Amino acid sequence: MTSHRKVTIVILSYNSRHKLPDCLESVFNSNYPKNLYKVVVIDNDSSDSSAGYVRERFPQVKLIVNRKNIGFDAGNNQGYFLAQKHKSDYLVLLNDDTIVETNWLRRMIYLAESKKKIAIVQAKLLLHPEKSLINSFGNKIHFLGFGYCDKYREENNNRDTTPIEIAYASGGACAIKMSALKKTGLFDDKMFMYHEDLDLGWRMRLAGYSIMLDPLAVVYHKYNYSKAKYKFYYMDRNRWIVLLENYRLATLILILPPLLVMELGIILFSIKNKWFKEKMRGWGWILLHLPHIIRRRREAQKIRKVKDRDIIKFFTGSISYQEIDSPILKFVVNPLMEIYLWILKMIVVW
Repeated sequence: MTSHRKVTIVILSYNSRHKLPDCLESVFNSNYPKNLYKVVVIDNDSSDSSAGYVRERFPQVKLIVNRKNIGFDAGNNQGYFLAQKHKSDYLVLLNDDTIVETNWLRRMIYLAESKKKIAIVQAKLLLHPEKSLINSFGNKIHFLGFGYCDKYREENNNRDTTPIEIAYASGGACAIKMSALKKTGLFDDKMFMYHEDLDLGWRMRLAGYSIMLDPLAVVYHKYNYSKAKYKFYYMDRNRWIVLLENYRLATLILILPPLLVMELGIILFSIKNKWFKEKMRGWGWILLHLPHIIRRRREAQKIRKVKDRDIIKFFTGSISYQEIDSPILKFVVNPLMEIYLWILKMIVVW
Protein backbone atom coordinates (compact mmCIF):
# COMPACT_ATOMS: atom_id res chain seq x y z
CA MET A 1 0.00 0.00 0.00
CA THR A 2 1.77 3.13 -1.24
CA SER A 3 0.96 6.69 -2.11
CA HIS A 4 2.84 9.45 -3.86
CA ARG A 5 0.77 12.29 -2.41
CA LYS A 6 2.53 15.19 -0.73
CA VAL A 7 1.40 15.95 2.81
CA THR A 8 1.83 18.82 5.24
CA ILE A 9 1.28 17.83 8.87
CA VAL A 10 0.29 20.77 11.05
CA ILE A 11 0.67 20.57 14.83
CA LEU A 12 -0.69 23.53 16.75
CA SER A 13 1.20 24.16 19.98
CA TYR A 14 0.30 26.14 23.08
CA ASN A 15 2.47 25.55 26.17
CA SER A 16 3.14 22.04 24.88
CA ARG A 17 6.75 21.49 25.92
CA HIS A 18 5.83 18.34 27.88
CA LYS A 19 3.66 16.96 25.06
CA LEU A 20 5.73 17.61 21.95
CA PRO A 21 8.52 15.03 22.47
CA ASP A 22 6.15 12.04 22.29
CA CYS A 23 4.14 13.56 19.48
CA LEU A 24 6.98 14.58 17.18
CA GLU A 25 9.06 11.46 17.76
CA SER A 26 6.11 9.26 16.81
CA VAL A 27 5.37 11.36 13.72
CA PHE A 28 8.93 10.99 12.45
CA ASN A 29 8.69 7.23 13.01
CA SER A 30 5.78 7.05 10.56
CA ASN A 31 6.25 4.71 7.62
CA TYR A 32 5.04 7.26 5.07
CA PRO A 33 7.81 8.19 2.59
CA LYS A 34 10.00 10.80 4.29
CA ASN A 35 10.36 12.90 1.17
CA LEU A 36 6.59 13.28 0.83
CA TYR A 37 5.66 14.89 4.11
CA LYS A 38 6.62 18.05 5.90
CA VAL A 39 5.93 18.76 9.57
CA VAL A 40 4.90 22.23 10.67
CA VAL A 41 4.61 23.31 14.31
CA ILE A 42 2.66 26.53 14.82
CA ASP A 43 3.27 27.92 18.28
CA ASN A 44 0.60 30.23 19.69
CA ASP A 45 2.79 32.38 21.91
CA SER A 46 3.76 29.65 24.41
CA SER A 47 5.49 30.69 27.62
CA ASP A 48 7.08 27.30 28.39
CA SER A 49 9.94 27.18 25.84
CA SER A 50 7.97 24.98 23.42
CA ALA A 51 9.31 26.85 20.41
CA GLY A 52 12.89 26.69 21.63
CA TYR A 53 12.61 22.96 22.21
CA VAL A 54 11.32 22.32 18.67
CA ARG A 55 13.99 24.56 17.16
CA GLU A 56 16.78 22.74 18.97
CA ARG A 57 15.55 19.13 19.01
CA PHE A 58 13.73 18.96 15.64
CA PRO A 59 15.48 21.30 13.19
CA GLN A 60 13.73 19.57 10.29
CA VAL A 61 10.39 20.98 11.50
CA LYS A 62 9.09 24.20 9.98
CA LEU A 63 8.40 26.35 13.04
CA ILE A 64 6.03 29.31 13.05
CA VAL A 65 5.94 31.41 16.24
CA ASN A 66 2.93 33.69 16.67
CA ARG A 67 3.18 36.75 18.88
CA LYS A 68 -0.19 36.01 20.46
CA ASN A 69 -2.56 33.05 20.82
CA ILE A 70 -4.61 33.29 17.63
CA GLY A 71 -6.61 30.13 18.34
CA PHE A 72 -7.07 26.73 16.72
CA ASP A 73 -8.81 28.04 13.62
CA ALA A 74 -6.47 30.84 12.58
CA GLY A 75 -3.45 28.71 13.49
CA ASN A 76 -4.52 25.85 11.26
CA ASN A 77 -5.37 28.31 8.50
CA GLN A 78 -1.71 29.34 8.62
CA GLY A 79 -0.92 25.67 8.12
CA TYR A 80 -3.12 25.58 5.04
CA PHE A 81 -1.20 28.41 3.37
CA LEU A 82 2.08 26.65 4.14
CA ALA A 83 0.69 23.43 2.65
CA GLN A 84 -0.31 25.43 -0.40
CA LYS A 85 3.20 26.85 -0.62
CA HIS A 86 4.63 23.32 -0.37
CA LYS A 87 2.23 22.21 -3.13
CA SER A 88 0.87 19.54 -0.83
CA ASP A 89 -2.08 17.36 -1.79
CA TYR A 90 -3.19 16.96 1.83
CA LEU A 91 -3.33 19.06 4.95
CA VAL A 92 -3.10 16.81 8.02
CA LEU A 93 -4.20 18.19 11.38
CA LEU A 94 -2.72 16.62 14.49
CA ASN A 95 -3.13 17.57 18.14
CA ASP A 96 0.03 18.24 20.11
CA ASP A 97 -1.04 15.74 22.82
CA THR A 98 -1.12 12.70 20.53
CA ILE A 99 1.09 9.70 19.75
CA VAL A 100 0.67 8.13 16.33
CA GLU A 101 1.16 4.54 15.21
CA THR A 102 3.60 4.02 12.36
CA ASN A 103 1.00 3.46 9.63
CA TRP A 104 -1.50 6.15 10.67
CA LEU A 105 -0.69 8.52 7.82
CA ARG A 106 -0.34 5.88 5.14
CA ARG A 107 -3.75 4.44 6.05
CA MET A 108 -5.52 7.80 5.96
CA ILE A 109 -4.04 8.89 2.64
CA TYR A 110 -4.69 5.50 1.06
CA LEU A 111 -8.38 5.65 2.02
CA ALA A 112 -8.74 9.26 0.89
CA GLU A 113 -7.22 8.37 -2.47
CA SER A 114 -9.63 5.45 -2.96
CA LYS A 115 -12.52 7.75 -3.97
CA LYS A 116 -12.55 11.25 -5.41
CA LYS A 117 -15.62 12.08 -3.31
CA ILE A 118 -13.79 11.55 0.00
CA ALA A 119 -12.60 14.90 1.37
CA ILE A 120 -11.56 14.04 4.93
CA VAL A 121 -10.33 10.89 6.65
CA GLN A 122 -10.07 10.66 10.44
CA ALA A 123 -7.85 8.28 12.35
CA LYS A 124 -9.31 6.21 15.19
CA LEU A 125 -8.47 8.10 18.37
CA LEU A 126 -7.77 5.98 21.44
CA LEU A 127 -7.23 7.36 24.92
CA HIS A 128 -3.77 7.50 26.44
CA PRO A 129 -2.70 5.92 28.73
CA GLU A 130 -6.02 3.98 28.71
CA LYS A 131 -5.21 2.53 25.30
CA SER A 132 -8.03 0.00 25.34
CA LEU A 133 -10.64 2.80 25.43
CA ILE A 134 -11.89 4.91 22.52
CA ASN A 135 -11.60 8.66 22.46
CA SER A 136 -13.28 9.21 19.09
CA PHE A 137 -14.61 6.72 16.54
CA GLY A 138 -15.63 9.64 14.37
CA ASN A 139 -17.74 12.50 15.69
CA LYS A 140 -21.52 12.91 15.83
CA ILE A 141 -23.68 15.95 15.07
CA HIS A 142 -26.86 16.62 17.00
CA PHE A 143 -29.44 18.34 14.79
CA LEU A 144 -29.36 21.32 17.21
CA GLY A 145 -25.66 21.84 16.55
CA PHE A 146 -23.94 19.93 19.34
CA GLY A 147 -20.91 17.87 18.37
CA TYR A 148 -19.35 15.05 20.37
CA CYS A 149 -17.09 11.99 20.07
CA ASP A 150 -18.72 8.72 19.03
CA LYS A 151 -18.12 5.68 21.27
CA TYR A 152 -16.28 7.77 23.86
CA ARG A 153 -14.72 5.55 26.56
CA GLU A 154 -16.11 2.38 24.99
CA GLU A 155 -13.84 -0.64 24.73
CA ASN A 156 -11.79 -0.68 21.55
CA ASN A 157 -12.82 -3.55 19.30
CA ASN A 158 -9.92 -4.56 17.08
CA ARG A 159 -12.35 -6.51 14.91
CA ASP A 160 -13.65 -3.20 13.53
CA THR A 161 -11.32 -2.89 10.55
CA THR A 162 -13.65 -1.63 7.81
CA PRO A 163 -13.66 2.10 7.04
CA ILE A 164 -16.97 3.80 7.82
CA GLU A 165 -18.61 7.07 6.87
CA ILE A 166 -18.95 9.50 9.78
CA ALA A 167 -20.84 12.73 10.42
CA TYR A 168 -17.67 14.76 10.80
CA ALA A 169 -14.01 14.25 11.57
CA SER A 170 -12.20 15.32 14.72
CA GLY A 171 -9.55 17.96 14.11
CA GLY A 172 -7.35 15.98 16.50
CA ALA A 173 -6.09 13.64 13.76
CA CYS A 174 -7.38 13.88 10.21
CA ALA A 175 -6.24 14.24 6.61
CA ILE A 176 -8.01 16.82 4.42
CA LYS A 177 -7.74 17.11 0.65
CA MET A 178 -6.37 20.49 -0.34
CA SER A 179 -8.55 20.43 -3.46
CA ALA A 180 -11.66 20.17 -1.26
CA LEU A 181 -10.52 23.01 1.01
CA LYS A 182 -10.09 25.26 -2.01
CA LYS A 183 -13.80 24.76 -2.76
CA THR A 184 -15.23 24.97 0.75
CA GLY A 185 -12.97 27.58 2.31
CA LEU A 186 -10.92 27.41 5.48
CA PHE A 187 -11.75 27.45 9.18
CA ASP A 188 -13.64 30.46 10.46
CA ASP A 189 -10.93 32.19 12.50
CA LYS A 190 -13.54 34.13 14.49
CA MET A 191 -14.65 30.86 16.12
CA PHE A 192 -11.21 30.69 17.80
CA MET A 193 -11.73 27.15 19.17
CA TYR A 194 -14.36 24.36 19.40
CA HIS A 195 -16.87 23.26 16.74
CA GLU A 196 -14.58 24.45 13.96
CA ASP A 197 -14.13 20.86 12.75
CA LEU A 198 -17.92 20.35 12.88
CA ASP A 199 -18.41 23.48 10.79
CA LEU A 200 -15.82 22.34 8.24
CA GLY A 201 -17.36 18.86 8.05
CA TRP A 202 -20.83 20.31 7.47
CA ARG A 203 -19.55 22.54 4.68
CA MET A 204 -17.77 19.58 3.10
CA ARG A 205 -21.12 17.78 2.99
CA LEU A 206 -22.81 20.86 1.52
CA ALA A 207 -20.25 20.69 -1.28
CA GLY A 208 -21.07 17.02 -1.92
CA TYR A 209 -18.07 15.39 -0.26
CA SER A 210 -18.00 12.44 2.14
CA ILE A 211 -16.07 12.01 5.40
CA MET A 212 -14.57 8.71 6.50
CA LEU A 213 -12.87 7.01 9.43
CA ASP A 214 -10.25 4.26 9.08
CA PRO A 215 -10.15 2.05 12.21
CA LEU A 216 -6.68 0.84 11.22
CA ALA A 217 -5.22 4.35 11.33
CA VAL A 218 -4.59 4.62 15.06
CA VAL A 219 -3.66 7.68 17.09
CA TYR A 220 -3.47 7.84 20.89
CA HIS A 221 -4.79 10.98 22.53
CA LYS A 222 -3.84 12.25 25.99
CA TYR A 223 -7.35 13.63 26.31
CA ASN A 224 -8.36 15.57 29.41
CA TYR A 225 -11.94 16.85 29.70
CA SER A 226 -12.52 19.87 31.92
CA LYS A 227 -15.64 21.94 32.53
CA ALA A 228 -13.97 25.33 32.26
CA LYS A 229 -16.21 28.35 31.75
CA TYR A 230 -14.34 29.51 28.66
CA LYS A 231 -14.99 26.12 27.03
CA PHE A 232 -18.73 26.41 27.62
CA TYR A 233 -18.61 29.91 26.14
CA TYR A 234 -16.94 28.87 22.90
CA MET A 235 -18.86 25.61 22.46
CA ASP A 236 -22.26 27.22 23.00
CA ARG A 237 -21.54 30.34 20.95
CA ASN A 238 -19.99 28.43 18.07
CA ARG A 239 -22.89 25.96 17.99
CA TRP A 240 -25.15 28.86 17.04
CA ILE A 241 -22.70 30.08 14.40
CA VAL A 242 -22.73 26.65 12.76
CA LEU A 243 -26.54 26.43 12.77
CA LEU A 244 -27.09 29.93 11.41
CA GLU A 245 -24.55 29.51 8.61
CA ASN A 246 -25.26 26.02 7.30
CA TYR A 247 -28.96 25.14 7.51
CA ARG A 248 -31.45 26.36 4.93
CA LEU A 249 -33.79 29.01 6.32
CA ALA A 250 -36.79 26.67 6.11
CA THR A 251 -34.96 24.05 8.19
CA LEU A 252 -33.99 26.66 10.77
CA ILE A 253 -37.66 27.58 11.14
CA LEU A 254 -38.63 23.93 11.58
CA ILE A 255 -36.09 23.32 14.36
CA LEU A 256 -37.03 26.51 16.19
CA PRO A 257 -39.38 24.84 18.76
CA PRO A 258 -36.84 22.29 20.10
CA LEU A 259 -34.09 24.89 19.73
CA LEU A 260 -35.91 27.26 22.08
CA VAL A 261 -36.67 24.47 24.56
CA MET A 262 -33.01 23.42 24.51
CA GLU A 263 -31.95 27.03 24.92
CA LEU A 264 -34.03 27.33 28.07
CA GLY A 265 -32.41 24.16 29.39
CA ILE A 266 -28.93 25.49 28.63
CA ILE A 267 -29.71 28.78 30.39
CA LEU A 268 -30.78 26.87 33.51
CA PHE A 269 -27.68 24.68 33.21
CA SER A 270 -25.47 27.75 32.89
CA ILE A 271 -27.00 29.31 36.00
CA LYS A 272 -26.54 26.09 37.98
CA ASN A 273 -22.91 25.76 36.87
CA LYS A 274 -22.09 29.46 37.20
CA TRP A 275 -21.39 30.36 33.57
CA PHE A 276 -24.56 32.37 32.85
CA LYS A 277 -22.45 35.48 32.15
CA GLU A 278 -20.52 33.54 29.51
CA LYS A 279 -23.83 32.37 28.01
CA MET A 280 -25.08 35.96 27.69
CA ARG A 281 -21.69 37.10 26.38
CA GLY A 282 -22.00 34.51 23.64
CA TRP A 283 -25.36 35.88 22.56
CA GLY A 284 -23.90 39.38 22.58
CA TRP A 285 -21.07 38.24 20.32
CA ILE A 286 -23.55 36.67 17.87
CA LEU A 287 -25.55 39.91 17.62
CA LEU A 288 -22.44 42.05 17.14
CA HIS A 289 -21.05 39.74 14.45
CA LEU A 290 -24.23 39.13 12.42
CA PRO A 291 -22.68 40.69 9.28
CA HIS A 292 -19.80 38.20 9.47
CA ILE A 293 -22.21 35.29 10.03
CA ILE A 294 -24.40 36.39 7.12
CA ARG A 295 -21.37 36.65 4.83
CA ARG A 296 -20.18 33.18 5.85
CA ARG A 297 -23.71 31.85 5.36
CA ARG A 298 -23.83 33.18 1.80
CA GLU A 299 -20.47 31.56 1.07
CA ALA A 300 -21.67 28.22 2.48
CA GLN A 301 -24.90 28.27 0.48
CA LYS A 302 -23.02 29.11 -2.73
CA ILE A 303 -21.09 25.85 -2.58
CA ARG A 304 -24.22 23.81 -1.76
CA LYS A 305 -24.74 20.74 -3.96
CA VAL A 306 -26.63 18.67 -1.41
CA LYS A 307 -30.08 19.15 0.14
CA ASP A 308 -30.63 19.45 3.89
CA ARG A 309 -32.68 16.26 3.57
CA ASP A 310 -29.52 14.36 2.65
CA ILE A 311 -27.36 16.03 5.29
CA ILE A 312 -29.63 15.42 8.30
CA LYS A 313 -29.46 11.69 7.56
CA PHE A 314 -26.10 11.83 9.32
CA PHE A 315 -27.45 13.71 12.35
CA THR A 316 -28.63 12.34 15.68
CA GLY A 317 -31.24 13.43 18.20
CA SER A 318 -29.34 12.06 21.19
CA ILE A 319 -26.39 13.37 23.13
CA SER A 320 -24.45 10.32 24.34
CA TYR A 321 -21.34 11.59 25.99
CA GLN A 322 -20.37 10.24 29.39
CA GLU A 323 -18.86 13.48 30.69
CA ILE A 324 -22.24 15.28 30.53
CA ASP A 325 -24.60 12.33 31.03
CA SER A 326 -27.65 12.69 33.31
CA PRO A 327 -30.96 10.82 33.86
CA ILE A 328 -32.98 13.76 32.49
CA LEU A 329 -30.85 13.88 29.34
CA LYS A 330 -30.91 10.12 28.87
CA PHE A 331 -34.54 9.31 29.63
CA VAL A 332 -36.41 12.51 28.77
CA VAL A 333 -34.52 14.90 26.47
CA ASN A 334 -32.88 12.36 24.15
CA PRO A 335 -36.07 10.33 23.41
CA LEU A 336 -38.09 13.50 22.70
CA MET A 337 -35.35 14.90 20.46
CA GLU A 338 -35.10 11.60 18.56
CA ILE A 339 -38.85 11.76 17.88
CA TYR A 340 -38.54 15.35 16.67
CA LEU A 341 -35.63 14.45 14.40
CA TRP A 342 -37.64 11.53 12.96
CA ILE A 343 -40.47 13.96 12.14
CA LEU A 344 -37.97 16.41 10.69
CA LYS A 345 -36.59 13.76 8.36
CA MET A 346 -40.13 13.07 7.15
CA ILE A 347 -40.89 16.75 6.48
CA VAL A 348 -37.66 18.13 5.02
CA VAL A 349 -37.60 17.55 1.26
CA TRP A 350 -35.40 20.53 0.33
